[in-house]
Amino acid sequence: MRRRKFISLLGGAAAAWPLAARAQQRERMRRIGALMSIAADSPDAPARIAGFAQGLQELRWTVGGNVRIDSRWATSDAERMRYAAELVALGPDVILAASGVNTGALLQTTRTVPIVFVGAIDPVGAGLVASLARPGGNATGFASYEFCLGAKWLELLKEIAPRITRVAILRNPTVPAGSAPFGAIQGAALSLRVEVVPIDTRDAGELERAVAAFAQTPNGGLILVAAAFAAQSRNLIVTLAARHRLPAVYPGRNFVAAGGLISYGTVNVDVYRQAAGYVDRILKGEKPADLPVQAPTRYETVLNLRTAKALGLDVPDVVRLRADEVIE
Repeated sequence: MRRRKFISLLGGAAAAWPLAARAQQRERMRRIGALMSIAADSPDAPARIAGFAQGLQELRWTVGGNVRIDSRWATSDAERMRYAAELVALGPDVILAASGVNTGALLQTTRTVPIVFVGAIDPVGAGLVASLARPGGNATGFASYEFCLGAKWLELLKEIAPRITRVAILRNPTVPAGSAPFGAIQGAALSLRVEVVPIDTRDAGELERAVAAFAQTPNGGLILVAAAFAAQSRNLIVTLAARHRLPAVYPGRNFVAAGGLISYGTVNVDVYRQAAGYVDRILKGEKPADLPVQAPTRYETVLNLRTAKALGLDVPDVVRLRADEVIE
C-alpha cells in the first residue's frame, strides 16, 4: 500500500491533488528527472522522496501541479546507464541524481541537461565537477560527507570496541572517489594503533571470501566506505559482520536498521530537502556551473544495542548518550 501511494506521488495523477494544485496546471509544467540509487520498494525510498517533495513544496513547486517528477530506480550499472538515457530522452528541465555513480552515468549521456546530485563521495576526484567552488559544467549538488569523516568512523569504532587492532575498509575499486575517506582513515590509524586493511570488492562472492579471510585473525573490525555497491549489498555486509563477529561502522542509518552495529553519517531527508533548493534555483534560470558544491550540515549517530549485545560489547555511556537514535 505504501509503495502504491509513493508511486502515485511521483506520477502526478491530477485526481490525487487538491484544487489549488490543479489550478497551477495552467502554468507551464516543469519536468524533473530523478535517477535514484535504490529500489523503488526499499524502506528508505519514501523518506528520501518525501524530503525532496517537501523542499519543493516549501518553494511553491507542487508535484502534479506545476512540476512533474519522472523517476527511475537503478540498482546495477546496466540499469544506471539505461535509465540515464531514458530520463535524458524525456527532455527534463533538471535531473536529481542520487550518488556519484548515478551522476557519472548521466554525464556520459548529457553535457547540457542540468544535474543536481546528492551523496557524491568526492565530486572533484570522481570528475563530476571541476572544483567545489566553481563546478564549471552541467552538474552540481551535495557531497556525501567531508573527507575528515573517515577519521571519525575509526575513532567511533575504537570507542565502541576498544580491543580492535585491525580494521578492514570495505570499498569498491571501480569508484575512484573512495580513496579520499580511506586516506583520512589511514591518517588516524597510526595514533589509534590500528592496522588498516583495504578490502576491494566488485561482487558478492569476492566480498564474502575477503571478509572471511580477514576474520581469521582476531580483534578485527569493519568500516564501510559508502558506494553504490555497498547500498546494493547492505544485507550481505551486515550478515557477514554478524557471522564473523566483527564490530562495524557504517555511513548511514539504513545499515543499522538492517542489523548493523553503529552508523555516523548525513541525515538523508535533510540532504534531499536541500537538493530541492538547488533544483528551484536552476528552474528559475541559474546554472549548475555557478552553484558551489555543498557539504552536509547535519550528521547523526544511530546505535543498535541488540547487535552490540550479540557481539558481546559493553557500549560506553558516552557513546550511548551521544547517539541520536538507539535501536533496542
